[in-house]
Amino acid sequence: MERTVSPLYAAIDLGSNSFHMWIVREIAGSVQTLAKIKRKVRLAAGLNSQNELSEEAMQRGWDCLSLFAERLQDIPADNIRIVGTAALRTAVNSDAFLSKAREILGHSVEIIPGEEEARIISQGVAHTSGGCGKRLVVDIGGASTEVIIGEGFDTSALTSLKIGCVTWLERYFKDRCLTEENFNAAINAAKSAIEPIIEDYLKLGWETCVGASGTVQALQEIMLAQGMDEIITLQKLKRMQRQAMQYERLEDLDIEGLTLERALVFPSGLSILIAIFESLGIESMTLAGGALREGMVYEMMTQMRHNDVRERTLMSLQSRFLLDSQHADNVAQTALSLLDSCDQSWQLEPQAKYLLHASASLHEIGTTIEFKKSGEHAAYLIQNSDLPGYTRAQKHLIAELLRRFREQLTSLPEQHALSAHSATRLLRLLRLAVILCHRRDHNHQPSFAITADDNTLTLSLSTSWLNANPLTKAELQQEATRQTDMGWPLIIAETD
Repeated sequence: MERTVSPLYAAIDLGSNSFHMWIVREIAGSVQTLAKIKRKVRLAAGLNSQNELSEEAMQRGWDCLSLFAERLQDIPADNIRIVGTAALRTAVNSDAFLSKAREILGHSVEIIPGEEEARIISQGVAHTSGGCGKRLVVDIGGASTEVIIGEGFDTSALTSLKIGCVTWLERYFKDRCLTEENFNAAINAAKSAIEPIIEDYLKLGWETCVGASGTVQALQEIMLAQGMDEIITLQKLKRMQRQAMQYERLEDLDIEGLTLERALVFPSGLSILIAIFESLGIESMTLAGGALREGMVYEMMTQMRHNDVRERTLMSLQSRFLLDSQHADNVAQTALSLLDSCDQSWQLEPQAKYLLHASASLHEIGTTIEFKKSGEHAAYLIQNSDLPGYTRAQKHLIAELLRRFREQLTSLPEQHALSAHSATRLLRLLRLAVILCHRRDHNHQPSFAITADDNTLTLSLSTSWLNANPLTKAELQQEATRQTDMGWPLIIAETD
């Protein structure tokens, strides 16, 4: 029987710093990346004082588009979107660039206004980042910075500021010196640009804050390489500034975790982010799962709109790996029931609930490869899969929970998604839920009660049910021994 192959989609973003092409297809209700091509063009660096793009900068762009053109030949025209952003918005001679770009690509380039860029970015974030409530989004580009407040797929504030890591590099680090004077000038100039929006944004407010740019991604990579968690704070930004200022010149910059590709524009992007944190009083920020290109693709895929990004991710993985979703949902509900009973005593972080739900929903993913080492296979698959709605640290924790969801029990490695106590407690509950759902039929599942007294768990089940299900009884007793031996007391109590 002939199989239907989903069509390809391409999103091309002609940014002020880099040109990007993203080619995807829809699979099992999710987006599968087939190609990502990026070239550092630094178009904004080619703008002179009259906002004219230099011939050299345009040629760098055309050379890049010649590479992109080859991959567009077999993609339906309706599934291709190509946009130009701040540098092309600013350039007075952009028509000359666009005319030749169309010849090269065989498709038109749409120069989008700053607010439209912000709107598409907000869609990309909404489709790829979890969380509920109002969200502040910051995207630092090469020549513009978009600042957005939204909730779900709706936005209440969209702003495009004329500040960017390439333009700030050319303006405030032109001498390539990493001095306090240069940093202060860059930070203060960014604050002046931000000042007009501060009152309105503070009045609207937000619950969470995400960064959707190369600067934020670079910061996260640096922090993880240096043993920090993934949460960006002003204190950490100032620490990065001090690290950068240990070097005299940009060419000497050698911060652990910072790639050579990003080093040139890192100080200017860092300066802008410090200004935004201080101006808006941001307490913390995490990296968004997507931005402009993701927004472009998801808007072409109208069938992909889903209010709960995490739920879409779990459903997609269950479908792709042919998991027993009914059983997975039963294990997840059982695990959450255990958590609800313990949470008043344990008071876990808010994100613990959805991380336990995700782990339980995907606990059998490794068995699609092999049963014996299913935990190892599960960890590998999760660690190396896209999980829209979950941060890198959360993905790592889910992988490590699934590595240990049955049989051999070992301590979790260092992770940055939850406190060590909370992560261990999720592991304990996940393992119990898997055993309690052993018969894979909700009708044959026992009634139970669980209590938590500090680190001691007491799981109570009826004597008659345990005697009627000797295998599950033996597995629970073995699990009690394993957890207790790890210093996590577990008591299996029998009731009348």
